[in-house]
Formats: sequence, C-alpha cells, structure tokens
Amino acid sequence: LPQGGQEPFTAVSLMSPTSASRMALAPSRCFPAAHSRPCARPGFPRTLGQAQALDGICQLDLVISLNIPFETLKDRLSARWVHPASGRVYNMDFNPPHSQGVDDLTGEPLVQRDEDRPEAVAARLRKYKDAAKPVIELYKSRGILHSFSGTETNKIWPYVYSLLSSRIPPILSEKEH
Repeated sequence: LPQGGQEPFTAVSLMSPTSASRMALAPSRCFPAAHSRPCARPGFPRTLGQAQALDGICQLDLVISLNIPFETLKDRLSARWVHPASGRVYNMDFNPPHSQGVDDLTGEPLVQRDEDRPEAVAARLRKYKDAAKPVIELYKSRGILHSFSGTETNKIWPYVYSLLSSRIPPILSEKEH
C-alpha cells in the first residue's frame, strides 16, 4: 500500500518491450488523469533516469515483472502485420486475417512495419533488456519487485491477478477475470 495507506492506487505499466510486461502500483496523485480505479500506463519507466524522475513524484509500492523468453517475444512481435489505412493489427499466429495478407474488412493488402521485422525486433529487445536491467535491479533492491515467468497469458494472469487482488479491490468479478 502507499505510504500512509490512504490514497487510491493507479496501476502503472513499467518498461514494457511489448505493451504490458511490467506493472507498478502508485498513488493516483502521481498521474493527474488517473481515476479512483486502477488503470494501465504502458511503457513507463523504461530507463533508470525515468525511474529516478518518478521517485521525485511518488513512491511505488509494487512492481510486477513478466519474464517472457526472448524467442517468444521476438516470434510474437515479428508475426504482426497491419492495415495501414485503419491501423488494424493482425498477428499471424493468434489473430490472422481470414485471407492471408489482406485486411478482413477492406480486402486491402496488409504490411509488416520495418520495426516488426525479426531483425529489428531482436535489436529492439536487446536494447530494451540493457536499459531495463538497472530499473529491475532498483525495484528488486527495494523489495517491491514481483516476477512471473511464462509464455502464455492465461497461465500467468491468475498469479498476477491474485497478487493484485491482495493489494487492491478487484476491478472485475471472479467470473470476469
């Protein structure tokens, strides 16, 4: 709980190479747009400098780290294709279009962005790992880091949910999570 134990929480995603690999709990006053219910703030902080700047605003109480194997992340990110006009994203493994290479709604061709090509994804993940290591060590040294490992959301989520539920009131009923 926050120091003093009286402020509402905001869930803050930390250092995500994808979108939500890290999460922390912070008092909602840290983020002016926060609501009284938890919400996600993807990708922050990714660097030690950002983490130190965040320390000047508030004190985090819980950081969740999802440890996903490099190859799993690379494969998933490299399987992304987009419809440029709409921004619709397809994943060839998990959410493929009905017809290979074309948007489901318009029939227009899908493209793979340069940053989603395997070699670019691998470089981005290596850079992320180097930048994130000191941030992970910082939160680990403070005793607020909780790590979960796996490759499938439906197998990791119950553990994350259990931890979050022990710290904040559930957002969803047991059936919905």
